[in-house]
This record gives sequence, structure tokens and C-alpha cells, in this order.
Amino acid sequence: MCLGIPGKVVSVGESPMDTAQVEVCGVKRDVNIALVCEGETAAMVGKWVLVHVGFAMSIIDEQEANDTLAALMAMEEVEEDVGYFLRGNA
Repeated sequence: MCLGIPGKVVSVGESPMDTAQVEVCGVKRDVNIALVCEGETAAMVGKWVLVHVGFAMSIIDEQEANDTLAALMAMEEVEEDVGYFLRGNA
């Protein structure tokens, strides 16, 4: 199963090739934003991205992010492995 997890970009490097810090359910992760960054990396701070295996695959709006997170949390009730994708081992 492949999952894209919504996360909010909280900090970026100087270049799109530098990893960004993306917060997913309170956990900060290093994510490559090169595929979605157009122009200045600083403009990415505060944006929501869909993350898959350490790469931001697309920029999404906050409503879509919240809807997706809610669906994933509902899935966690029947499939506990989803929690590992959302929060890591925490």
C-alpha cells in the first residue's frame, strides 16, 4: 500500500535541493521539496505538501490536508500500521 501523508512545511534550506522540515502530526521530518518548489524556497514555509517516502509529491491546500489526515486517523482505528506512517514509532 502506498500512502501520501499531508504535512506542513515549517522550515527550508537555501536551495530546493536542501531538505525541508515538514511537520506531520506533531513530528518533524526531513523532506525533499525539489519536485514541488518553484522559485524561492522561503515561499514554501507554511504550505501543505503530500509526502511519500521522504519526497513532497504535490502542494495541497489546508482543507485537503485536514480531510486527508482525518481519513487516515479513521483508518488507524481499524489498521494500526497507519499510525506508524502518521507518527513514526511514537
